[in-house]
Amino acid sequence: MSRYLGQHFLIAKRKIGKIVESLELKDKDVIIEIGPGKSALTIPLCENCRKLGCKIIAVEKDKLLANNLKEKFKNDKNVEIIEGDVLKILSKTIIQFNNLSTGNYKIVGNIPYYITGYLLRTFGELEIKPSLIILTIQKEVAERIIVKPPKMNLLAASVQFWAEPKIIGYVSRKDFSPPPKVDSAIIELKIKNYELRIKDNYYRIIKILFKQPRKTILNNLLSGIGDKNKEEIVEKLKKAGIDPRARPQNLSIEQIIELSTLF
Repeated sequence: MSRYLGQHFLIAKRKIGKIVESLELKDKDVIIEIGPGKSALTIPLCENCRKLGCKIIAVEKDKLLANNLKEKFKNDKNVEIIEGDVLKILSKTIIQFNNLSTGNYKIVGNIPYYITGYLLRTFGELEIKPSLIILTIQKEVAERIIVKPPKMNLLAASVQFWAEPKIIGYVSRKDFSPPPKVDSAIIELKIKNYELRIKDNYYRIIKILFKQPRKTILNNLLSGIGDKNKEEIVEKLKKAGIDPRARPQNLSIEQIIELSTLF
């Protein structure tokens, strides 16, 4: 095990069972498991997939762990182990396996805390998104992702553009080996339909809005959009039913989407 990878292995069987159940496995499903580690989740996934005819593609960055997994599952046709950094190879892996092209796949993983933000951005940029994502992540991060107005933040706005997040369980630090310093949460991300054409502008607008979240929506837009004067911005905000004096944390995803079409 490479300590620099921040690995904490989930060992609580009840929590692992909860994750497997949450995936709602069906015939012909393809499951991409991120960081299978010592296969505590891979084994029950594999047992279910044998019955249903689904497939597991497990991506492991640690060379030693990947080799151990390849040996362990060498005779199992339902499991394919790929050694690599999921942040770099996820898109390529999805394209490589033709049966993923319809989006008929799901992602699951116990995620090292330090890559959570990078990984969520990677998911948001996927051209072919999964139907469902189940992740075990830091509790505090999960709770930031699911917030609604008046507690909206940059991370929540980023994720809720393309997914409906929901915490479906909590995991104590004692349920890991070695135990991390904080507790975790199991978060479900159901992929939703969104307007691809506004994606780039949406992300541009949320960066402007939440760059200084304690400022008003008007002041953030004034400092972030160079070609509009105050009167123009106020008029557009009022037409959209948005109080220029409100703070970004009060905006709903629908309102932010509307702003991305106006500016």
